[in-house]
Amino acid sequence: MPAEPAVPAAPAVPADPAGAIRASDADRDRIADILREALAEGRLDAEEHSDRIDAVYRAKTVGELEPIVRDLPAGASDARPPRRQPASYTYGPELPDGPTENLVAVFSSSTRKGRWRVGGRTQAFSLFGSIEIDLTEAMFGQRLTVINATSIFGNVEVRVPENISLRGSGTGIFGNFEVDTLEAADPEAPVVVVNGYSVFGNVEAKPKRGKRIADLHDRLRKHLGR
Repeated sequence: MPAEPAVPAAPAVPADPAGAIRASDADRDRIADILREALAEGRLDAEEHSDRIDAVYRAKTVGELEPIVRDLPAGASDARPPRRQPASYTYGPELPDGPTENLVAVFSSSTRKGRWRVGGRTQAFSLFGSIEIDLTEAMFGQRLTVINATSIFGNVEVRVPENISLRGSGTGIFGNFEVDTLEAADPEAPVVVVNGYSVFGNVEAKPKRGKRIADLHDRLRKHLGR
């Protein structure tokens, strides 16, 4: 009885190359926007939202981002018209925009505080120096503000109003990296994300009790006569 012809093996399906692409800031911002919508709609509670946001800013590739929103309606933020922001808000677009601000302290100190319009991204680098970033009276030009902090034998301190969201992810190597995670009651409140690392140094981000973003807005309205 003649042998049956061998059936050629099916070609191996290559892994999706798109998933291996390094994630950009825009990719992370897109996922963060989907999570924000899910929190506002009650699909996620505050703890789940915080956990997933942390995963977003730790993700290195597009493939790591996709599972974070796999169980959410990813197109929701694009399908509906933009939500109108109440007039009391002093910040604007959802995503970081404008140029990156650089703060450098090498055997010196650098301070950014007072009434100023904070940009979407700030790079803070301290080498045997000290950097203070005080956002308690800042005017947010966008909803998401990202601060990348590096401290080597130095110190970087970030202070924010107590009624915004504060998140972060980093590493301390023979040093301290500490972010006091904070979730605002208002899902539309500004979000400050502090990422980075310290080597024999200190990176610290905390809310400043008694300082609220609404306080600044009230003062601005009085100043403008509104």
